[in-house]
Formats: sequence, structure tokens, C-alpha cells
Amino acid sequence: MAPPDQQPARQDPARRHRPLSTAGLGTALVFTASGTLLGTWVSRIPALVKQLDVTAGELGRALLALGIGSLLSMPVTGHICRRVGSRTWVAVTAFVAAVVLGCVGLVDSLVQLGVVLFGLGLVYGSWDVSMNVQGSAVDRRAGREWMPRYHACWSLGSIAGAALGSLAARNDVPIGVHFTIAAVGAAVVTYIGLLGYVDERADHRDQGGPGRPRADEQAGEQAGQRRRKRVTRNPALLLIGALTLCATAIEGAAADWLALYLDTGRGLSEASAALGFTVFATAMTVGRFLGTPLAGWLGRASAVRIGGFLGVAGVLMTVLSPWVPLTYAGALLWGAGVCLVFPAAVSAAGETDRPAESIALVTSIGYGSILVGPPLIGALADVVGMGNALLTLAGLAAVVAILAPAVRQRPAACAGGTFDGGQSESASIAR
Repeated sequence: MAPPDQQPARQDPARRHRPLSTAGLGTALVFTASGTLLGTWVSRIPALVKQLDVTAGELGRALLALGIGSLLSMPVTGHICRRVGSRTWVAVTAFVAAVVLGCVGLVDSLVQLGVVLFGLGLVYGSWDVSMNVQGSAVDRRAGREWMPRYHACWSLGSIAGAALGSLAARNDVPIGVHFTIAAVGAAVVTYIGLLGYVDERADHRDQGGPGRPRADEQAGEQAGQRRRKRVTRNPALLLIGALTLCATAIEGAAADWLALYLDTGRGLSEASAALGFTVFATAMTVGRFLGTPLAGWLGRASAVRIGGFLGVAGVLMTVLSPWVPLTYAGALLWGAGVCLVFPAAVSAAGETDRPAESIALVTSIGYGSILVGPPLIGALADVVGMGNALLTLAGLAAVVAILAPAVRQRPAACAGGTFDGGQSESASIAR
């Protein structure tokens, strides 16, 4: 019989009987806090521009530092989570992100803003990956598709953060004070959510990870190193990453350009243009809440494929429709079409034998659109006009429909077998 310190993790009754609904709720709270933090930052960008007296171009260069920081930290986060666990790493990155957000309100030059945003990108991008690692682990144990709901909570948090930011701006609350209050609130909500987190590393111990007989440890470590190398060379993962890149480019273009296009390209008032983006964001949020039953009913790949076709129709209606109501309907289809792709890609990446590293790779590829998307759309708009530039997104939505089979559910054996409660991934497919 193995010594007590080498007993398999499957014998741990505390972990085995932890209510997965509690873990799911905790994960949702952390996603909400993350979205609120980002919505808070975005809501005060106009005030920060006035405070620093910078141009839009100068601000764009500072924002580039945010994206670079995220893309540097995200690829290595999977390995960190594999070592210390997503619960520990979410705690670290969320706390640092809250502190850095508070510092954003204290900057008094463009250089300082760029440095602080680079730091925010480092920790926020890593936080994003680690909370998705946790969400994937909970879903696989429960045999359910809860990932879309986590991302819906992120969307709700971003809307709440932006709404509270608008209220703070209307009441002339100083940026530093506003950001500090929001950071403290997000940190508190995150740490409440962490109380329900599970240790996803235990799933790997169940499969012969740490805690094996010592004679197998070296061979196991060598096998792990070979699997880590295969992650970056896995064609299936690269397809999922390409799918995610297309979806995040479509989603990001709506955030960056939709209201501006409706205002300057279609001649709508600022309020009416903002309403167009609100319709898009609402469709994203509602679609993600409905994503769990839709993925169970249609299958994950079919839901994403239908979403791709909806995205094509939505972009075309938004840009080409001569009537404002149909333009708003197009924005609704645009949001509904793209809403499930990112959570579906994370779920698919989490079903590999190296879930943490795979999720990090896929999300890193997806977030690459932060760097390439806005400048490409902007440069194209200068040549052919904003409307024609946005029409290229219909082509990306068609690619999403074509690549949808990449996110199909995989057998339980690929994800690591049966999890808590005796439910396997195959059980979720049956649903």
C-alpha cells in the first residue's frame, strides 16, 4: 500500500464531494469581476485623454502597450497554472491587476500611462487565461457546457463597469478615486469566488501525475515535456486558435468601430450610434447565457457553425441595409453570431491532455487580434471607407462557419477520463 503522502488524489473525499455548482458560481463571480474591471477602465478613457491632453493617435500607442503585455504573459500562464494551480494564480494576478488599475488614475504623462498599461496587460491577460483554465476544469468534472455562461457573466460585468463609470464621470468623480473603489470591489468579489474553486491539478494526479511511485516520476516528467512541445505543434489546436482569432477580430471590430461607423458613416446621432453597439453587446450577453442549452441541443460545433452564418448575415445587414431598424437587427445578429465562439474554443482546448497549456495557446492566438485588428480595419477604412472595411468581417464570419468542426466535443478519454460525480464528457454530449 502506498504511503499516505502518495495516496491517489481520487481518495480525497473533500475534493470528491465538493459541490460543482459552488465551483461554477465561484468561477462566474471571478469572470464578472474581470469584466467589471475592464469596463471600468474603458468607461473613463475619454476623461483620461482630457486629463493627459493627448491625441487619439498617442492614446492608440499607449493602448498598444496593453495588448503587448497581455500577449507576452498569456502563453506562459498555462504552464504556471500547471505548476501552482489556477486558484493560486487567479488570486495573484487579480490582486496585482486591481493595484495597477488604481495606479492608472494617478499617471500624469503619456509615458507613465504606457508603462502602467503594459503592466496591466501582463497581469490581466494572465488572469484571463487562468480563470478560463478553472472554468474548463469545472465543466469537465460536471460534464456540462457552462463556459458560455461564464463569458456571459464577463459581459455583464463589463456592462456594469461601464455603466458605473458613466455615472462616476457624470458626477465628476476623480479617475483615481473611481478606479481605486472599483479595484477594491473587484478584488473582494474575486476572492469570494475563489472560495469555491477546485484544484484542477488533482485531475492530473488521478491520471498518474504527482503522487505516483518515485520510479515513474522521471519517465512521467519526460512524457510531460514531450506533450508540452506537442501543444504548440498540434494542428487541431492551431485550427481552434485560427477560429478564435477570426471571432475576436469580429467582436473587437464592433467595439472599436461600430458606433463610429453608425455616427459618421450612416449619419446617426451619437445616442443612436451608441444604441447600435448596445444592441450588439446585449445580443452577445444573452446569447452566451443561452449557450449552455444550445450547445447541449445542437452540439458545440453546430452551434458555432450556425453562429458563423448569423455573423455573415449580421455584418451584411448592418452595413448594407438602407433602413435603421434593419441596421439594428444586423447588429443583433452580429453579436448573436460571434458570442459562442470564444467560450467554445476554450472548452475544446480544455479537452486535450494538456488543458492549461492548450487554453493558453488558443487564447493567446485569439488575443492577437488586439494587435492586428484595429490598425488593419482603420488603414483599410482610409482607403475604401469604413463601411466597405467592415464588410471584410463577413468573410471572417464565413471562415468561422468553415472551421466550426474544430471545436466539436471530444471523447472523455481525451479529456482525461471520468470526473466527479461519475459523469464523463460523453455524458455532456448526450445532453
